[in-house]
Amino acid sequence: LLLVRNELPAQGLRLAALSGSCHQCLYQFLAFIPPSNGSLREPGMAAVMVDTQHPLTLLLNGSVGDRELCKIQYHFGEFGNYSLVVKTLSTSAKTVSCDLVINEGPINSYLPILFAFLVYMGILAILIVGRLFMKIDPVRNWVYKKLNPRETDRLINSELGSPNTTDSVSSDPTPRLWSTASRQRLRSLDTFRGLSLIIMVFVNYGGGKYWFFKHESWNGKLHFPSALFSRFVFIMGTSISLSLSSMLRWGSSKRKVLRKILWRSFLLILLGIIVVNPNYCLGPLSWDNLRIPGVLQRLGFTYLVVAALELLFTRAGSESGTLESPCPALQDILPYWPQWIFILMLEVIWLCLTFLLPVPGCPRGYLGPGGIGDFGNYPNCTGGAAGYIDRLLLGEKHIYQHPSSSVIYQTTMPYDPEGILGTINTIFMAFLGLQAGKIILFYKDQHKQIMSRFFIWSIVMGIISAILTKCSKEEGFIPINKNLWSVSYVTTMSCFAFVLLLLIYYLVDVKRLWSGAPFFYPGMNSILVYTGHEVFENYFPFKWKMQDSQSHAEHLTQNLTATTLWVIISYLLYRRRIFWKI
Repeated sequence: LLLVRNELPAQGLRLAALSGSCHQCLYQFLAFIPPSNGSLREPGMAAVMVDTQHPLTLLLNGSVGDRELCKIQYHFGEFGNYSLVVKTLSTSAKTVSCDLVINEGPINSYLPILFAFLVYMGILAILIVGRLFMKIDPVRNWVYKKLNPRETDRLINSELGSPNTTDSVSSDPTPRLWSTASRQRLRSLDTFRGLSLIIMVFVNYGGGKYWFFKHESWNGKLHFPSALFSRFVFIMGTSISLSLSSMLRWGSSKRKVLRKILWRSFLLILLGIIVVNPNYCLGPLSWDNLRIPGVLQRLGFTYLVVAALELLFTRAGSESGTLESPCPALQDILPYWPQWIFILMLEVIWLCLTFLLPVPGCPRGYLGPGGIGDFGNYPNCTGGAAGYIDRLLLGEKHIYQHPSSSVIYQTTMPYDPEGILGTINTIFMAFLGLQAGKIILFYKDQHKQIMSRFFIWSIVMGIISAILTKCSKEEGFIPINKNLWSVSYVTTMSCFAFVLLLLIYYLVDVKRLWSGAPFFYPGMNSILVYTGHEVFENYFPFKWKMQDSQSHAEHLTQNLTATTLWVIISYLLYRRRIFWKI
């Protein structure tokens, strides 16, 4: 809350503000403060709510001649109470001072995060200590006797006098996670997928209403949400490589595999359309407002293109390294040159449409958010060619109506971050994940080679990103933009994805220092968890009425509870060997 006190007797004040995250934006009018009543010595007053997410620049202009009186840059704190006092220092010189006073200090909004972290660390510590105790034979036998006394008595009273190795009471009843059979499936991939999915669920549920768990308005900073969907796409590409290789190795014909690809893509797209158009208890949904693009829809189409491309050009021996390559350093790339040419052609198409397609009322190659951005010159140009193509082919009512740019940039045009043009770069992202899968197949069981290739790919993608963005938020050739799924966004996200996959692969599959729990379990049931969290988002116990809707603590408690419930559900399904596959 900002209280503005105008002690100037002769003129009123116009207060405007500009967010620090709004690139080349116009100042937005906040309030008019009347002049003070000189005879009664009462200052003019006005109260406004100001944004605490980003630093603000406050601009005060006098009503007489619209002269700028003062400009203040300040980052306000949450639930703080401030006063801005405007007064004359010297009557003769007509010098105006603007003093910002803190009436009531802001709260520390990050304490709930610290408390939640300590709670989860406490739970983790209890589980680790419990597991260590279970390795002690007397403790383990006592626990199993309490849990299953009848079975324990049967074993103790057996004719042999002691249990054999198969039925041993001291054996761990949980699935043998490190057995040879289970090691055929890389746990690191499911862990990677589950980690991305669980954070995505938490963010979609609200992320405790913290600004860094929200999508960036347009270009720039890579908040948590910006990386989640891209990682999911990346690991989908990796899984495509491994699953197609397995199916073809087991004798499935290409025609049969293609039918499976088509069917799975169709189900993902259909499921996505159903999920993004909820209308529970509100009557029939109108076809006029049906949203067509969405997360699952883009995953489905991306899966179709990448899997079909891989199936079409795959050659026997390319995965095992039996094909000769003229350049040993590129021996896991050159055998797949037809796929690479196709992907590069798609990127050329994206570049041509983005920078050469004429968009009515907008400059050619426009990549901005529209609205009040670019000094308000192009208010209806949100997304440039990407937004224009969606509105032209799908219609304004069939795309997302509330883009993240509407908050800071005050855009009024609908724009869909899962639109048509961005799908091209999503295919590129999945193909890079496919390349990671090929590395795993090509260098099977050669852990150093696999990790070094992951690291090299990460460096290459990072260099490309640095060139495209000029290492800046707004001034690069192609800025990082999640809404547009710009090519620099893809290269940056794939750089981080290769590094993350390298770390998880090393910890889970190479050194086996971590089983992947608890993220491994939702990673094994990713479609069910994602669909379930969308469908049951507004149902108890995933959501309930809060006493204080402005409290980070209550939002964080609710969002973490809902997310933890999906982890528990996926664990129980895993224990019962229930997996929802499409």
